[in-house]
Amino acid sequence: MQRFLLTGLIALVVVAVPVGLWVRAQAAANALNNAVLLTQRLADFSLGPLLTEAVLDGVAGADRQLNERLEPRLADGALVRIKVWDASGRVIYSDLPMLVGRRFDLPSWAPDLLAGGQGRASLEAQNEVENQFESGTGDLVEVYVRTIAVDGQALVVEAYFDDADVRADQSSVLLGLIPTFLLSLGALQLAQLIPAIQLARRIQGHQSIRRKLLQHAIDASDLERQRIARDLHDEVIQDLAGLSYALEAEEMHSTPENRPLFAQAKAILQKNVSTLRSMSSELYPPDLDELGLPEALAQLAARVLEHGIEVKLQIPANCDLDRDRAAMFYRVAREVLANTVKHAHAGILELTLMQDDDRTILLIHDNGCGFDLSADAPDTHLGLRIMRDTIQVAGGSLEVRSWMGGGTSVMVTLDRQAPAWTR
Repeated sequence: MQRFLLTGLIALVVVAVPVGLWVRAQAAANALNNAVLLTQRLADFSLGPLLTEAVLDGVAGADRQLNERLEPRLADGALVRIKVWDASGRVIYSDLPMLVGRRFDLPSWAPDLLAGGQGRASLEAQNEVENQFESGTGDLVEVYVRTIAVDGQALVVEAYFDDADVRADQSSVLLGLIPTFLLSLGALQLAQLIPAIQLARRIQGHQSIRRKLLQHAIDASDLERQRIARDLHDEVIQDLAGLSYALEAEEMHSTPENRPLFAQAKAILQKNVSTLRSMSSELYPPDLDELGLPEALAQLAARVLEHGIEVKLQIPANCDLDRDRAAMFYRVAREVLANTVKHAHAGILELTLMQDDDRTILLIHDNGCGFDLSADAPDTHLGLRIMRDTIQVAGGSLEVRSWMGGGTSVMVTLDRQAPAWTR
């Protein structure tokens, strides 16, 4: 659930930031469009009708009505500067008389504007040659629109506005849209949270059932091993031992020519009894509370020695583990050592138990024939696969590495503070 909430928060930020920038850009474009409309009305209704031939010819005093019409707008600071250009780049009118009559290069798109194109607006600092009187005023809204003089001549009106109104319009749009957008995303996140919690609880329930089933499988395996070991010891081994004594008695009373046959049968039977006793000892799990994990692992390794495999042990004298984790490590070691004896054809086996403040690691490596991990796991590894599932559910890991002709390594890692649920 923490990962889900964190992912949702990251997604919210990832989506909100570009959307916020897009909304901000759209708000600025909307404000600039409003500035174009405002300037167009000013040009059509306030400037155009007063741009007489006298004004166009630069007659002294001809711009008095224009100055009176624009004075209130200039006085309140909303309108910073205004200029009227003809097609040649000559300033026909300006609120600064010193600019009238001067020529400047018109923008490349001016002919299109004069031919009836759409007005243009931008928000930026004014650093061009014709802006020497506006260069120190910071960002201004620069608007170009078309107007028609009294004689029908098309002119360009250039107006500069303070950016406060545009910024205010932009902020108004942002404040109107962004909260709604964020609330919508938040509501979507909350709507997803409820089914996510339900799903997480279902997953936890399935994991709990899976843990119980795995534990029952392990417990059933141990009980079955105990039953088989008990039956072997109490019935089969005792019967075979009795049969061995009977053969020995028959050997003593038989004729000389039959004694070698009885001796050979007795030797085979005693060897099988010894093998069954060894199997019985391996099947029956030790009392880990009494022995402790290091001693139990040492006993497992001692049985491997009986099969001619050299064993190298690195086991601490004391191991701080509860009964459940110790049982996990013992079961894994028992499975691995049994597989090594049966299938690895190894000459050397190394068993290492390591422990620090956070975790305990069991490492078992042999120099046997190995197997191909990419192929299907043989049925003999079923016990190990069950243990891997059990350890993973308990918060640990079991890794198997093997190479054809290069031996096999098994590493088991368990957190010392992981919840104990196996018993």
